[in-house]
Amino acid sequence: MSTHTTRAPYRATDPLRMLIDDNSALLFVLSRFGIPLGFGERSVGDVCATKGVDAATFLAVANFVSGREYDSDDISLAQLMEYLRKAHIWFLEFNLPSIRRKLIEAIDCSGKDEVALLILKFYDDFVTEVRGHMGHENSTVFAYVDSLMKGYLNREYTIDSFAAMHSNRDSRLDDKLSDLKNVIIRYYPQDTNGDMLHSVLFDIINCENDLALHCAVEDKIFVPAVKRAEEDVRTQGANYGEEHIDVSDNTSEQLSQREKEIIACVAKGMTSKEIADKLCLSVHTVTTHRRNITGKLQIHTSAGLTIFAIVNKLVSIEEIKVQ
Repeated sequence: MSTHTTRAPYRATDPLRMLIDDNSALLFVLSRFGIPLGFGERSVGDVCATKGVDAATFLAVANFVSGREYDSDDISLAQLMEYLRKAHIWFLEFNLPSIRRKLIEAIDCSGKDEVALLILKFYDDFVTEVRGHMGHENSTVFAYVDSLMKGYLNREYTIDSFAAMHSNRDSRLDDKLSDLKNVIIRYYPQDTNGDMLHSVLFDIINCENDLALHCAVEDKIFVPAVKRAEEDVRTQGANYGEEHIDVSDNTSEQLSQREKEIIACVAKGMTSKEIADKLCLSVHTVTTHRRNITGKLQIHTSAGLTIFAIVNKLVSIEEIKVQ
């Protein structure tokens, strides 16, 4: 038994309706387990049995995301992984595109408003990182676990490899969303369409909370379950699969210290001449550095470099020069 909090857990005998009344966020959990609405006063165990859902797995997730005591020792790893896959589909195919549509409606993306374009580019960069994060899990981590459940270990990879990378990526995603909210709240004037901007900001905050819970389920329930499965396979006599597991992290090519300094200057609104004077370089040298930066990062605008500088902590939001 793993203790998440002191609150008593939901049980299989509880009416499922009671769980939703207690925590409306469990509607997402229902959807990701493939449990439709319309269950009346039936119990958690009854509904799960009817829909072919492992009740112990559902309750482990429902209790965890509701801040209650949860028991993840006897969950179905296959069903938990399917739950995580469906969560990825929700974020990538529905939630994040929906927020983007509302964001475009809320801010002026006609090209006249540089801050609006920066915000949209900022959001698109965030979504790209989420897509890469979840794509890695779908193609690498889940493939490894599928093989593990068939009785195979891999000589190159364990779930510890994923866990070590995961917390780092979670932190980056949290930082990016936090910076996005700050840019909108502190720097975007609400002269028009203020209600829509408030609405999309509310959606971003809800998405942030949902993503945080999703990542926590992976850290606190999924990773320990996979570790138990690894130990079971070792105990039973490990078979080693020969397939290669791609554990590379798709980060940008390493920037030099000088290139980072130039990116920071660009983010602060400095011209090439001002950068050259500040760093005691020629304008030609600054131009060459900027061309190399573009090649490494595939970012072609000052707004894009500003976003890169913020999310990679080369400058603080307070240092951005907003006209």
